[in-house]
Amino acid sequence: MYKLARPLFLICETPVHAGSGSDLGIVDLPIQRERHTGFPKIEASGIKGCLRQVFEEMNALMVGEKEYRDREELKEIISYAFGPEAGDLNAGSLGFTDARLLLFPVKSMKGVFGWITCPRVLDRLQTDLNLCGVSFNFDPPSAYSLPSGSSLLIKKNMVILEEYAFEISNPDDKNCNGFASWVAENVLPDGDAHEYWREKIRHDIAVLSDDDFRDFVSLSTEVVTRTAIDNITGTVKDGALFTEEYLPSETILYSLVLASPIFKIEKQYFNVGEKGKEAMAIMDFFIKHLRSQHVIQVGGDATVGKGLVRTRI
Repeated sequence: MYKLARPLFLICETPVHAGSGSDLGIVDLPIQRERHTGFPKIEASGIKGCLRQVFEEMNALMVGEKEYRDREELKEIISYAFGPEAGDLNAGSLGFTDARLLLFPVKSMKGVFGWITCPRVLDRLQTDLNLCGVSFNFDPPSAYSLPSGSSLLIKKNMVILEEYAFEISNPDDKNCNGFASWVAENVLPDGDAHEYWREKIRHDIAVLSDDDFRDFVSLSTEVVTRTAIDNITGTVKDGALFTEEYLPSETILYSLVLASPIFKIEKQYFNVGEKGKEAMAIMDFFIKHLRSQHVIQVGGDATVGKGLVRTRI
């Protein structure tokens, strides 16, 4: 049983293809989506796999800190956290939920682009964060609201996103101000290098209706036509043309990191004193070392620069 939960936010630095296999529709290689809403997601197994790879590749860095006796000890700790590499000796202490969509970037007539969300997404975010002991000091903003000072407004109460015009009923909504500020402070990375993005997101989030949001995340993803080249002729291989779908850059998702007591432990690495506190020790281990590796690679097409995701927990 999981004892602790922490939110893990994922900001797409480049387009991300977390694929669901081939399809007979318009797009040959679509992204993963929730069955009941059609909203994009990233499966928990993909999140866990790429994070485990990050920890295994950071072995040398961790051992160099002289915090662990040797690489074998660290490898064993990682197996307690994520599960053994083979066999069914014991389950890992860490669990992950599917990464759910929080903010989706769309082209705007003014302000270049903005992020959209909807009441359903925000209500679900609030429910999920309650599992982590996190609560808002504001109510989730209602549909067709903007934070104050938005650069997306064409006139007093109108925005044009893609080719669609929306009338905004709350262009200076205090709850939308609270949400946008919370995202800027808790989701985006710290540091002066990201100050531009924190300032933009404080003003350029638009809360649309659930139906409008569904239409955008279904029809405004990035679809790229790709091909394979014959090494001998230097031309396109027959039948090698295909389309691939991506979550666009600047998309923001979140997952929950869950920690349970260690199911099987032969050595006392964590110095927790009493049984049951291993969950906190495992979570501390995960948070500490993830923060030293802010950017991870998620999904396919790594060799063409796709799937770079910045994390914040």
